[in-house]
Amino acid sequence: MSFVKNPAATFFVTSALILGSLGATAGEIPSATPESVGMSSERLARIEPAMQRYIDESLTPGVVTAIVRKGKLVHFSALGDMDVGAGKAMRDDTIFRIASMTKPITSTALMMLWEQGHFQLRDPVAKFIPEFADVKVKIPSRADPTTDTLELLQRPIQIRDMLTHTAGLANAYIGDVETYRQTFRVPPRDNAELVAKLAGLPLNYQPGTQWQYSAATDVVGRLVEVISGQSLDAFLKEQIFNPLDMTDTHFYLESEHAPRLAAQYRPGTDKKIELQDPGSAESQWIKGPKTLFRGAGGLVSTARDYLRFQLAMINGGNLDGARLLAPSTVSLMLENHTADLDLWLPGPGMGFGLGYGVVVDRGAAATPLSTGAAYWGGAYCTLSWLDPEQELVAVMMTQVRPYSHINIRQDFQVLTYQAIVE
Repeated sequence: MSFVKNPAATFFVTSALILGSLGATAGEIPSATPESVGMSSERLARIEPAMQRYIDESLTPGVVTAIVRKGKLVHFSALGDMDVGAGKAMRDDTIFRIASMTKPITSTALMMLWEQGHFQLRDPVAKFIPEFADVKVKIPSRADPTTDTLELLQRPIQIRDMLTHTAGLANAYIGDVETYRQTFRVPPRDNAELVAKLAGLPLNYQPGTQWQYSAATDVVGRLVEVISGQSLDAFLKEQIFNPLDMTDTHFYLESEHAPRLAAQYRPGTDKKIELQDPGSAESQWIKGPKTLFRGAGGLVSTARDYLRFQLAMINGGNLDGARLLAPSTVSLMLENHTADLDLWLPGPGMGFGLGYGVVVDRGAAATPLSTGAAYWGGAYCTLSWLDPEQELVAVMMTQVRPYSHINIRQDFQVLTYQAIVE
């Protein structure tokens, strides 16, 4: 089956992205020649050689890239292998661990409940999760750096704080990292247990005063569960994945999906990739307990599915008649909610909305993305962004963790924007 509706575009778009019938209900993304939407075919052709260099140097196993502009698919490419050891070529419908690219989806779910009148963004989290009512803030002692004191909250943690990573939660990056890691040494059974453990740790700072990346979106996922009365898995499937025809997006996979799950790699001592998690029935995404649905990073998906989610967002919350949110709500999510706080992970020039990082200063950020573009990536080197000014959505999928030694995500962004000529 072909992903494209325009056979003339097959030079730029590979086929067979979807399993199953293509009909009006599938609502597939129409393709077009790049020139018809202000992009250059010649310049888009630079993407594949650049991605192939990373594959040839054994820095990543394989890559899927996709670009949609003005609602038209103008680039889709699947290169390299999904399993190097088995010699399995990358497929158009390969399933990837998307990790933190789960966050925008979970945040969207909570905002759907906001639209239904269940809460206000400044409501205390403790209104729905009582464990956060008595949390304290850990303050290092100036007199003795080896000791800490606990301080009362100056104001309650708000739901908005969880959506923007300004709640002050203990995390694996800054502060008492060892205690955090020991707390989660044994994986929690479900979201309720996970959030209870989080709430049992002192905060790193007063809510709203700093930005620190954390498991806050796991709390967002738990809020979805408490407010809706459904598991996060069930809510996402019923309210987002089914309406958007995201047929390959799940927290866990059944064994029959194993042939399409990419193997996951890590850099070895020479930076060359080595296997970490198999793309087989032995993967934790298939044989796991299937009770913990982490809103911060538990999903697997395909390039095709994630494109559909992002297209719904850039279209103001609607895709092919399936409306998730109102345009004003999407606009609110893509605003910068962190003012001038230092966002150490995204870096200078970036702010944070409700579930997305947002570009606030292109020069400071040194990015080709437009001001107001929203993005986030995943720990396995996946990336997606939407750019309302350029009417553009892009997705890049690969499976290597960690990935700080390569610039493949940044390269794909540059290669995308240099192809825009109108």
